[in-house]
Amino acid sequence: MNISFNWIDEFAGLRGALRDPRVLADRLTMTAAAVEKIETVGAGLDGIVVSRVLETRPHPNADRLTLCRVDRGAGEALDVVCGAPVIATGGFYPHVAPGGKLPAGFRIESRKIRGELSHGMLCSEAELELGRDKGGIMRLADGLEPGTPLAAALGLPDTRLTLDLNPNRVDLACHVGVAREVGGAPAPRDFGGPGWSPEWRDGESEASGAGVTVRIEDLDRCPRYMAAVIRGVRVGPSPAWLAGRLLAVGARPISNVVDATNYVLQEYNQPLHAFDLARLSGAEIRVRAAVEGERLTTLDGQEHKLTPHQTVIADRDRAIAFAGVMGGLDTEVVGDTVDVLIECASFNPAGVRQTRAGAGLSTDASYRFERGIDVYAQERALARCVELILATAGGEADLIGLRAGPAPDPMRSIDVRVSRVDQVLGFGLGRAAVLAALEPIGFEALPGVKGDLLRVSVPGWRTDVTREIDLVEEVARRVGYDAGAGQDRRFRPSAVPADPRVEKAARVRKLLTGRGLLEARSLSFMPEDYRGNRAVVSVPNPLSAEESCLRSAMVPVLLRRLEHNYARGNRNVRLFELGAVFGYAAGPSPGEEPEGKADATRRFEESGRVGAVIAGTRRPDHWSGPALDFDLWDLKEIAGSFADHLCGATLEPLEGAVAADAHESGASLAGPWLAPGGFRAVKDGRVVGVAGTVDEASLDGPPWAAPAFGLEFDLAAVEGRTAPAYRKTSPFPAVRRDLSMTVPRGVPAADIERAVLEATSDLLREVRLFDVYSGDEIEGGRLGLAWTFRFRAPDRTLTDRDVESEMSALSSALEKRFGARIRKS
Repeated sequence: MNISFNWIDEFAGLRGALRDPRVLADRLTMTAAAVEKIETVGAGLDGIVVSRVLETRPHPNADRLTLCRVDRGAGEALDVVCGAPVIATGGFYPHVAPGGKLPAGFRIESRKIRGELSHGMLCSEAELELGRDKGGIMRLADGLEPGTPLAAALGLPDTRLTLDLNPNRVDLACHVGVAREVGGAPAPRDFGGPGWSPEWRDGESEASGAGVTVRIEDLDRCPRYMAAVIRGVRVGPSPAWLAGRLLAVGARPISNVVDATNYVLQEYNQPLHAFDLARLSGAEIRVRAAVEGERLTTLDGQEHKLTPHQTVIADRDRAIAFAGVMGGLDTEVVGDTVDVLIECASFNPAGVRQTRAGAGLSTDASYRFERGIDVYAQERALARCVELILATAGGEADLIGLRAGPAPDPMRSIDVRVSRVDQVLGFGLGRAAVLAALEPIGFEALPGVKGDLLRVSVPGWRTDVTREIDLVEEVARRVGYDAGAGQDRRFRPSAVPADPRVEKAARVRKLLTGRGLLEARSLSFMPEDYRGNRAVVSVPNPLSAEESCLRSAMVPVLLRRLEHNYARGNRNVRLFELGAVFGYAAGPSPGEEPEGKADATRRFEESGRVGAVIAGTRRPDHWSGPALDFDLWDLKEIAGSFADHLCGATLEPLEGAVAADAHESGASLAGPWLAPGGFRAVKDGRVVGVAGTVDEASLDGPPWAAPAFGLEFDLAAVEGRTAPAYRKTSPFPAVRRDLSMTVPRGVPAADIERAVLEATSDLLREVRLFDVYSGDEIEGGRLGLAWTFRFRAPDRTLTDRDVESEMSALSSALEKRFGARIRKS
């Protein structure tokens, strides 16, 4: 957003160090909005003066050139050859004499053009670096004195500050708003013309007067519409000071009437529009939805085919403007316009966004309407525009003003506790200091409250201030965020716990980074079908055809990152990512028919996941020892730790079809990427995670690539952080016993361990398998296992009888359940 330093100075009366634009920029950056750029406007205009064209005649040797006789206030008139399509006799234009330079450094000399000598040149905005218009010579207002330096006539040079506004601070998109931040209540310019204090004609949705009728057909689209009528205007170039103000902020001067609306936009943040009243069919203004197929040609010359989602301004017969976006070509103010109607309205932000998106437009007006305008300042803004037109274009304003739509609600008020301000900021501010920070920017103290409490009215331009803490923030930025930096105050950590989702994510990151994995950050998109892994939620306007859907799983997206590493010669990859996956619920949406509905009627679902992909060696290349590749059992350790420590789940072999847990949402844990022979984590009878080898069909790896492994867990299954449980260490010695047995092949060791724990008491503290034997001495179909058991009591020394009782119980349980044969020593 462009702001003129001279304009701010005029409003706020800058003093001291703030007279330096760079100091002002620093002040704004620290307290209001970041200043992205500082540039001088109107530099290099030395030697360029106001000139008056005394006469024009066609060039004898060129159809498109004109010979002009120019008075530049230096006595003798000069002949200048000009290529602009229109040069008005008696008009005023910038002229650079022979020997002078343009701002870009190009030196002008007298030279013959098609046989005629040209002394200097008349300049366009682009040649003077005051705008982008190259199509014509810059027309200046009548009444200037030839020979006046152009910079002085336009109020230049000026300094332009480009602000990077936050979406909630649209009030800083105008000069009154910025002046308020740096100098308190601004003092706008007196235009020197007649004032305008109308008699208002009000209506709930329709108002008539001044020979015009205004009707709002949909108050949701346009809550309020005001209009003023001025008759007998003389459309022409704007005064130099007005043109200079607009040039300083990067706007192009058009005419005195149009420039008046743009000036008030830059001054008060209220978008306005001027219609040629004679071109309004039936002298009517209607705010309505567009009709399907209706057409409108906007001021930029583009024809648009309209839809009912768009809001338009219409007369009796046709659409004449996009509401809140841009006017129409058919009713624009032109040179022969005599009577004008000035629009000042409030439009629904969402409606403006739909309208301009459908038209493919983005304008200064739509920017402000989409973010919210000050509805309490509209009458003042309309009056300023009328007064400026009367001062620059003449005419007579009708004393009847029109207001259609209900009046705005009363201004809001918010209570703020002085003690709360001090508690949050720690600046030690009292009641007077808090008011001193708030009142200059429009927050007025209301009577009726005393002591610690302040009640302030919220100005209409601060639509973002809705809570007490918002006022605390206003005090902080006004006083300065560094005001309390040197104070030592008591500090107590907050008793408010962190969001459980944040704690869960932190636990996941700690476990996976502790095992050497690196966190990836990917976009939440994937192809519709990535090597058999399908996504079901499509994106209406995808960034690319390769990312046309929202991801339905984490591992396929990470596999694309793995292929990216393979393509660059990186074999060793360990990545994990926390994020969301997307799908549709298995059943219909609430209230929808249960059968025969397409995806559009199904409830959208989003869930949190963690995925990981690992490939390559177990340890870095510079470590000593053999460079063994990561294998399925390494993955099982990671998945087991995740399931046990974070989810309280049990890891077990994944049997049957790998996608057995898939459901209609398309966001299943197991998918085509998972090859047979993996694992699943089960909690309360539900699969909460899967892990295993990546199927070769889901990965395009080079010949030298190692096997890849993946895991994916439901973040909802991760348990929150709990206080560590401590158990007193027994001071009595432990007793160890070993047991050798044979069992049928295929019996999982985990099942044997589970049966041992069920058959024994709390005296058993450790179970460990330490040997597996399958030699010729073992009969066919069986396997030899050797286990060690450690027993310990917390309150006594165990006897042989205690231990033998436990060993007998577990031996009997294994014989009965698994057909184990206990080997006797």
